[in-house]
Amino acid sequence: MSVKVSFQKLPHAQDLPLPAYESAGAAGADIRAALPDGPLSLAPMARIAIPTGLAMSLPAGYEAQIRPRSGLAIKQGLSLVNTPGTIDSDYRGEIKVIAVNLGDTPIEITHGMRIAQMVIAPVIQAEFEETKTLDDTERGSAGFGSTGA
Repeated sequence: MSVKVSFQKLPHAQDLPLPAYESAGAAGADIRAALPDGPLSLAPMARIAIPTGLAMSLPAGYEAQIRPRSGLAIKQGLSLVNTPGTIDSDYRGEIKVIAVNLGDTPIEITHGMRIAQMVIAPVIQAEFEETKTLDDTERGSAGFGSTGA
């Protein structure tokens, strides 16, 4: 199954490729940092919004989820603060990746570096209604850890 997503390259990303799936079975397409003026250094426990130089048009009923790349997470400690980050179908601004360095040494983010992955997913919007009571379940209102370790 596929869906058409249109991208606009912004002036600071003209030399970068569009998001791409790096293997035949990949769920996420890698997206890159757009830093033509030079690299950024991300200190341990610091966070930053990294520009990608891309804006996009998603069809109604879809979202783009921005997720960490596992290789960067395990090797350097680079993760994303709001994982997954959601890009709504009506947003037309630049995609930025909110990254955090969870490692103990600075991470250098360079122009063209694959910094995150993007998963396109369908969205179902709910109809919300207020009620005085809820249906009973076996779990009921038991909270965190109530179903086991």
